[in-house]
Amino acid sequence: MNILYRQNKITIDLDAIKHNYLLMKQHVGKQVRVMAVVKANAYGHGILEVARTIQAAGGNDLAVAIPEEGILLREAGITTNILVLGAAMPIAADAAVMHGLTMTLFEPHMVTVLEQAAQRHGKPAYAHIKVDTGMNRIGLRTQADAERLRAALAEAPHVRITGIYTHFADADHLSSDGNMEAYSRMQLEKFRTLRSCFDCAIPAHAANSAMSLVAREADFDCIREGISLYGYPPVPTPLPFRRALSWESEVVHVKDIKAGESVGYGCTFTAEQNMRIATVSVGYGDGYHRVMSNRGQMLVLGKRADILGRICMDQTMIDVTNIAGVEAGTKAVLIGEEEGQSIGADELARWADTISYEILLSITTRVPRVYLPAGQDNA
Repeated sequence: MNILYRQNKITIDLDAIKHNYLLMKQHVGKQVRVMAVVKANAYGHGILEVARTIQAAGGNDLAVAIPEEGILLREAGITTNILVLGAAMPIAADAAVMHGLTMTLFEPHMVTVLEQAAQRHGKPAYAHIKVDTGMNRIGLRTQADAERLRAALAEAPHVRITGIYTHFADADHLSSDGNMEAYSRMQLEKFRTLRSCFDCAIPAHAANSAMSLVAREADFDCIREGISLYGYPPVPTPLPFRRALSWESEVVHVKDIKAGESVGYGCTFTAEQNMRIATVSVGYGDGYHRVMSNRGQMLVLGKRADILGRICMDQTMIDVTNIAGVEAGTKAVLIGEEEGQSIGADELARWADTISYEILLSITTRVPRVYLPAGQDNA
């Protein structure tokens, strides 16, 4: 069903994503590859559409979180390198080898499982080594760990190591001079030490969006572009990233209330004066966080309108007392720009006491996605 009876939709500008990818490529230079992170449905932007955009723009490296995401891309015809960032699980070994996915390993038993799968299918198993330098999530941690892994790899001729990497835990917190702070510096040095336990020719990557914009010394052979690919660089930068996602709905009812009347569940807002209230067709059932009740805003006719009362599952009430001309059918912008005003996912995140990543990921599949194509000029 392609008919939108409810005018509540997400628009994804694929040209903005292409622009952000090429902007980062230009920033790091020709000697450093850019791996586009498309996990979690490309941060809510559409994994297939974004992956196709990156591949068409010349990108040859994608990252996903789980094998299922990588298999989806392969079945859709994506031919780039695909790194699975999550730990290599035995149950996924055969599928990973068959689909040419690059798995993340850091323990000897993972090497054994991949080697056996490669032998069964007569194909190489590709993998990157994950080094835990301070995130304390997954990865080898000590030189002894590295030696054990190296010994296991020596007995696995069909396992091809095509990368080694780590992840910064605090990359978007900078020192007073805007550079890498102490914890990240410690992680970088630990990575250099543990990397030296393996063949120095193995390509390395450590920098995420934040670190790639802050410390070029952390670039190594490749950087991983995540949130900045979608227009939200996590650290201050002069680079002109463009936000790719906008979200709009519509006013479905406008009414006048008198001083003393309350709005919404729990009567958490009571008017102190006569007001004009608009009901917008969006709610937490669409992924519009309920915690933004009585604190968030929307754009209506180029002006900011405060959310009043609790956000409902399917509807939200806003104050349009001082916005002339609002009627049923008037557009309400949740994320995006209108008449010089702008609300981004980062602002919604502040209202919801979270991060822009979660805001973008939270928009449910009930909200249709509309894609604007990327341009043909790759310059």
